[in-house]
Amino acid sequence: MSVKQNNLKSWFKSGSPWIWMNAGAVSIAIVMVIGLLSVIAVRGLAHFWPADIVEGNYLIPGKAATVMAGEVVQKEEIPRARLAAAGLPVSADGGEFMTRELLKVGNRDFYGADFSWVVGEWLTDLRKPKDMTAFERREWGNFYGYVVNVKQEGRLIAEGEAAWPELQKRLERVDELHGEIVKLEKRDIGRINAGLERVRLQTRRLELDGKLNEAAQADLAAERARWDAEYKVLEQELNARYQQFNRDSVTVRSAEGREQEISLGKVVRAYRPNAMTTLDKLSFYGSKLWEFVSDDPREANTEGGIFPAIFGTVMMTLIMAVIVTPFGVVAAIYLREYAKQGPLTRVIRIAVNNLAGVPAIVYGVFGLGFFVYVLGGSIDRLFFPEAAPAPTFGTPGLLWASLTLALLAVPVVIVATEEGLSRIPRALREGSLALGATKVETLWRVVLPMASPAMMTGLILAVARAAGEVAPLMLVGVVKLAPSLPVDGNYPYLHLDQKIMHLGFHIFDVGFQSPNVEAARPLVYATALLLVLVIAILNLTAIYMRNRLREKYKALDH
Repeated sequence: MSVKQNNLKSWFKSGSPWIWMNAGAVSIAIVMVIGLLSVIAVRGLAHFWPADIVEGNYLIPGKAATVMAGEVVQKEEIPRARLAAAGLPVSADGGEFMTRELLKVGNRDFYGADFSWVVGEWLTDLRKPKDMTAFERREWGNFYGYVVNVKQEGRLIAEGEAAWPELQKRLERVDELHGEIVKLEKRDIGRINAGLERVRLQTRRLELDGKLNEAAQADLAAERARWDAEYKVLEQELNARYQQFNRDSVTVRSAEGREQEISLGKVVRAYRPNAMTTLDKLSFYGSKLWEFVSDDPREANTEGGIFPAIFGTVMMTLIMAVIVTPFGVVAAIYLREYAKQGPLTRVIRIAVNNLAGVPAIVYGVFGLGFFVYVLGGSIDRLFFPEAAPAPTFGTPGLLWASLTLALLAVPVVIVATEEGLSRIPRALREGSLALGATKVETLWRVVLPMASPAMMTGLILAVARAAGEVAPLMLVGVVKLAPSLPVDGNYPYLHLDQKIMHLGFHIFDVGFQSPNVEAARPLVYATALLLVLVIAILNLTAIYMRNRLREKYKALDH
């Protein structure tokens, strides 16, 4: 017995139990992370797969049978007693449980909702018609039905089997027109609107300065007339595009026999998932994924893409990194290299460490009060009086969101940089000084290059925290919908005063404020997965740069 006890004591003293415990904890953490990402990926990415459309007879006991069609989204077992309590005519015969299915029935024009719960046992004679068509619309969700005919300006063009190829050809034409309309509205007319706004502000500026004489008025009137003339030309071109855009229509018959005429200008795509091969579905799946990451949102953010949110997240994070790095590094250099080490310095370090634990919403309130109202309002009064009473920088925007995140992340950069500076041997500093270098030259040429991997570590941690924050951004510049990007071809090209979208806020908005919960649920998972990927890409880029710097200055460590 004593031998076993001695062996057990020796085993504990060797540290092996703690090694195995740590290895187990790391393994559990990795499994949990992989499991979480797998659940998010499966539930989010499955949304873009073209599911088959099921049609069947729905017979509620005691009522006339109806025909229903839609995509099966979810199935679950539910107790009979629960269905009976909900007022459904459920008989006592049979098992304890019944099947409940969630169908995406679309056709909001008829039903008022996109989704409907049905009892699986009452849905009979199931079939998957090859010619059942799904119409993805720009508004009002999907429409499921059979193509009856295609019309041009009310005139019949094709019907029956000939209507399908004609429909696809005309949808391609509508898609090209839609791209031209978007380009005209966002780029060309947006440029004219920006020019007219500059003329208005310049007129107001001269008026405030008392320099709005006849010559200035004539010059401004001539410039305004030039913009107006260009706008009239584009307006005629845009109206012509819209007439062509809304020229064609398709008549669709729903599963229960009701017909609906839909303008092709309102249709994004039409497809027949029941007739698709696996390769066709893979191609469709790829196009939907690309649309998700490259297009603007539609239908209260429950359809379309999230490119403005991706762009806003990356742009805000990059601006934050540009702001936070020099301030954090300079503060760390002063505390480590120049400040007298004493009680005051220790108090400052404690304060910096405590700032890292302050709730993010507190930074948001501070950013709104100081950056937006105090600093932004002062900038408006000093540099943009002609825009009053409309605020320019005295309102939440990209700049203030980035500054608020920089303030939130600067303690992390300070602590990481200080740790890197403290690990550099004192002998290197003394050797540089002994060779005649000044303290500034030693700092710039020896110390900072060797501490650069630690600076990058701080930046990585700052990006990881800032990119996923939501609470402070709701107060300082992030909104539900801002399809116009803060970067365009209009002076000053980067619009720091403009509001932006953000992936984190998009998840909150779609998940908790969407009027169509069932349609929004898979997009919450898809957007969450994309946010994780964006943060991972930003971090991996910084890690790559850090490793390159570490390899470059490894020889100096020895």
